[in-house]
Amino acid sequence: MSDSLRRRLRALPDFPADLPAFDPATAPTSPVDLFLKWLEQALAVGVPQPHAFSLATSTATGEVSSRMLILKNLEPASSGTNAGVDFGAWHFASTRTSRKGRELTANPRAAMNFYWAALGRQVRVVGAVSLLSAEASALDWEERPGADGRSNPDWQLYALLPTEIEFWQASGDRHHIRHRYAL
Repeated sequence: MSDSLRRRLRALPDFPADLPAFDPATAPTSPVDLFLKWLEQALAVGVPQPHAFSLATSTATGEVSSRMLILKNLEPASSGTNAGVDFGAWHFASTRTSRKGRELTANPRAAMNFYWAALGRQVRVVGAVSLLSAEASALDWEERPGADGRSNPDWQLYALLPTEIEFWQASGDRHHIRHRYAL
């Protein structure tokens, strides 16, 4: 079974030849500007849920887990600049008592990974995570579909403040392009 599965997986196609071009030499100075441009392009080609990302967290002892979440907002960060370049504050939410909430309490660092298969693109965002205010968290809960006026005092809005953002563009010839911003 294993050898058959291995052969079957190896036979699956990689990336098509007609993916978007990306030249890191022409990338904007701001990783936020590049992300927003790529997000708009994902929306334009109909990528479903282009705001969805995988969030990786770990316990204090290093046990890693990941799950899919939705980007709630991306706004300027009050800190985390690199020579005047703002890496942004990337917002997401969860309950504080969930596994990810407990892991973020024990180890407030995380990694986000956006993947837009139709464009052969990924964006990886790594950094420290902080809690946003109770008021911002309550507002986020109220704006959720189906909230029906019920409150959830355990709901928490978080901000990931990146120390690294990497853009990855697939290529049909497997000479993939990486462009990294780091503090």
